[in-house]
Amino acid sequence: MRKFLLSLAGILLPAMYILAQKKDMTLLISAAADKIEPKTIAWRRDFHEHPELGNREVRTAKIIADHLRSLGLEVKEGVGKTGVVGILRGAKPGPVIGLRADMDGLPLVERTSLPFASKVRTTYNGQEVGVMHACGHDSHIAILMSVAEVLAGMKQELKGTVKFVFQPAEEGPPTGEEGGAPLMIKEGVLDNPKVEVMFGLHINSATESGKIKYRSAGAMAASDWFTLKVKGKGTHGSQPWGGIDPVVVSAQIITGLQTIISRQTELTKDPAVISVCVIKGGIRSNIIPEEVEMLGTIRTLDTAMQRDIHEKMQRTVTKIAESAGATAELSIENKTLITYNNPGLVKKMLPSLQKAAGEDNVTWIDAMTGSEDFSFFGDKVPSFFFFLGGMKKGQDPHTAFPHHTPDFYIDEAGFKTGVKAFCQLVVDYAGSN
Repeated sequence: MRKFLLSLAGILLPAMYILAQKKDMTLLISAAADKIEPKTIAWRRDFHEHPELGNREVRTAKIIADHLRSLGLEVKEGVGKTGVVGILRGAKPGPVIGLRADMDGLPLVERTSLPFASKVRTTYNGQEVGVMHACGHDSHIAILMSVAEVLAGMKQELKGTVKFVFQPAEEGPPTGEEGGAPLMIKEGVLDNPKVEVMFGLHINSATESGKIKYRSAGAMAASDWFTLKVKGKGTHGSQPWGGIDPVVVSAQIITGLQTIISRQTELTKDPAVISVCVIKGGIRSNIIPEEVEMLGTIRTLDTAMQRDIHEKMQRTVTKIAESAGATAELSIENKTLITYNNPGLVKKMLPSLQKAAGEDNVTWIDAMTGSEDFSFFGDKVPSFFFFLGGMKKGQDPHTAFPHHTPDFYIDEAGFKTGVKAFCQLVVDYAGSN
């Protein structure tokens, strides 16, 4: 009996020790996130006041690179134009884990009354514009800089390697330029050392601070942009029978495109969207023009559905134009892929998010028709992209200002939850491999 008890103790005590170590790491992460919170907020406010557009994040990149160097990390600059990559090698062997934050602002004039509101003006695609962090990328940068500092302080206990990826141009590069995740990947951001798994987060203005939302498989939609040119025959506005009116044909095409979604797409399987967002045609109220150009976007969460919608759009615009004697030229450009969360990885790492935020604060989210170029990382390595609360507690989500608007607002109280989540994912993933 004594031998049995000694044998059992030999099994249980090491297991209990491991569990105690894991619990201690969770407590250490939580304490470190609390301690660094003032710096996280200060960084975010600085970036918010000094936003930069995609492929122009020069000041932002320098601040990031200087900080990472101060922590003793290996730093690579100029990856994907202005991207920064920091490499932290833990004292113990283990996997290479990638963490990503996007850096760019948007061409918007800020309308908030924040003391650190942006007053920046610049030129974008030939137009004078304001610049604003209207999607929370300033928060993402500050959170990941804080994660780098916390994990660097735990280097002796850390297994494996962490690659901190600060990515420019998530919102898309200026016309005629490459940028974003595809360019970083093209330039080898996932190699040397080779990334095994990738994690990313996005703050959300309509989710309460302290909460995390997630989804397995397709989480955000693929984004395709389309250009449609309808060519008719110009004539006097008083004599439409003398020409072929591309304005009327365009109106019919817009209606036809919507029936692809409402009548030809199985929306119970996955949501899909076709939106015409720009119409250009004509110069005078009594001249029927020769041509109308339309620009828009397509959002899908299933690749087969995506192909089917593209084919139906081509058929619809061609046949409607032909019925009026006009012609239509449709071109579709893929902007982002479906943001796909590896189901096995989600299942494995969900407990880590629950440790960071509390089990009751981590909930499932419906698929979103917004898009993310983090999807390109997920196309290369198993990835998990989740959503972090950035709304004041108790606020009605319907009153929260949406992303990409001049009044966009983020509650800073949720930042430390993001710091804890990233750190916990790294420690737990490395510890389980």
